[in-house]
Order: sequence, then structure tokens, then C-alpha cells
Amino acid sequence: MKLQRRNKAHPDFSLAAMTDVILLLLIFFMITSSAANQSVLEVKLPKTNTDAADVSDPLWVSITENGLYYIDDVPIEKNLLENEIRERLKTSQRPAFTIRADKNSLHKDVVFLMEIAEKNKYHLAIATVKED
Repeated sequence: MKLQRRNKAHPDFSLAAMTDVILLLLIFFMITSSAANQSVLEVKLPKTNTDAADVSDPLWVSITENGLYYIDDVPIEKNLLENEIRERLKTSQRPAFTIRADKNSLHKDVVFLMEIAEKNKYHLAIATVKED
């Protein structure tokens, strides 16, 4: 006697719910990653016509109009600057930092940071804003 089931189960997996979750996660990470790169320090950057450079996860060294130095928005004295940069970049495979100098800052302050980069063989980028 052969018994057969009348109702065979056909499990279907709906991708609609998973697609919604993935889309929401994508939107969340896009918003939070762009907010993570925003600096709290108000620096008026000079304008340029060129596109952005390819520097991944840089160390930001900022110079205010008054000549004050900041590393990743944390104030630091000029005489401690080189040692702090060296300490933060010693484990980096491609040591680099980005100078965020106010457009009204003194040229000598920017040159001071460029000398640190040259002396330690660091790659260097200078942050600007694109002209409209």
C-alpha cells in the first residue's frame, strides 16, 4: 500500500524583505561614512580647479588663520608636532598626511609642515575646495 502526501511543501524564499534590509543598511553606511570625514575645525580652504587626490584614510594636520596647529582636530603645540606625526604614521604602510591650511594662514606655517614631510619621506596632500 503506497501512501502519498496530498500537500507537498514548496518552500519559497522571498528576496524582497532581504533586499529592503540591504538597501537600508547601504543608505545607513553611506550617510555615516560621509559624516565621519567631516571636520569640526573651521578652516577656510583655498579653491582649486583640479579633482580630489586619492589619499585613503589620511592624517589631517590643520593650520588655523592664527597659526595654531591641530592633528585630527586636536590642538597641538608646534614643537610637539613632528614627533606626534611620526608616532601616528610609524605603522603606516604608505605614510601620508594632509595639510588643511586656512586660506589666510601664513605661508611659513605650511612650509614648516612640508619640511616635516620631506625630512621623514612622507607623502603629502594639501586640502582645497573645488571652485564653482
